[in-house]
Amino acid sequence: MTAETIDTRIARALAGTAIGLATALAVSTSAFAQAADCAQRGDLDQMFCDANGDLVADTPTDPDKLVDPDTLVFAYTPVEDPAIYADIWEPFIEHLQDVTGKKVQFFAVQSNSAEVEAMRSGRLHIAGFSTGPTPFAVNLAGAVPFAIMGSEDGTFGYKLQVYTRKDSGIDEMADLKGKRIAHTSPTSNSGNLAPRALFPKLGVTPEEDYEVTYSGSHDQSMLGVVAGDYDAAPVASEVVDRMAERDLYDPEEVKIVWESDPFPTTSYTYAYNLDPELAEKIKEAFFTFDFAGTALGEEFSGVSKFVPVTYQKDWAVIRDIQEANGVEYTPQGLAKE
Repeated sequence: MTAETIDTRIARALAGTAIGLATALAVSTSAFAQAADCAQRGDLDQMFCDANGDLVADTPTDPDKLVDPDTLVFAYTPVEDPAIYADIWEPFIEHLQDVTGKKVQFFAVQSNSAEVEAMRSGRLHIAGFSTGPTPFAVNLAGAVPFAIMGSEDGTFGYKLQVYTRKDSGIDEMADLKGKRIAHTSPTSNSGNLAPRALFPKLGVTPEEDYEVTYSGSHDQSMLGVVAGDYDAAPVASEVVDRMAERDLYDPEEVKIVWESDPFPTTSYTYAYNLDPELAEKIKEAFFTFDFAGTALGEEFSGVSKFVPVTYQKDWAVIRDIQEANGVEYTPQGLAKE
């Protein structure tokens, strides 16, 4: 029985619980750990090495460790209705198949933890990871970020916005004191980590000045604000904009109390151990895809193409925020998600 088979069986058997995920990751580390002579690893897990210092896992130098599957598995970050997004991504998947010459399967993930574990165990080859979980994907799963959705001039990003109902009586950040505020999940950047790092400078400290309640997602935070379940919520502008376009809430019922400078959005990544020629074909597919007239272009309004990025440069602000929050890129840290 191969180490990969062992890892996959354990992951499947234990999927769905934080303890199971942490155990599966620990076993995977034991089974796949590289030799102790790796000169430089940084925050990467023991199964990876970073000899060139770019903060992502190096491609294996041993040809026998490279992966060139007949079917590529692609996943998009967890959303409320995965079935809808499978249809939205279909035009891109067809393009990816044409460029790579491979079959491509869309994989609907239920959580950030499950998505990271799937790539780590070798069951996921290409994935879009949310902003906050991207460093976990890089350090625990060997994800290599290379693209992000952007505009024609190459700009990209979203803002952290604090929403409340217009009739809430909350007009500025100081008014959040004593209120019930929805954060999304522990590892979410805009939904939790950025507020914890940035809000104290604005005179409001989460859990000291207001009660934090985890909603599970940006969608649920926004819907909870509209319904009156929460007094306010920090959310990603790109998510609430799409929700408004789909008439999931009435923009006239809410208002923005504060917003940040832009952050990077979902990172599009490939697994570090893919055959380099295949990895180049994957990048080619992303950078030649035309959003115009597709369901993907309609869903993600304001973007027109995939823009090249690097984890080292474009996720520096996210790493700084996570460091300020004491985040550690470990199986135990991911299990908190």
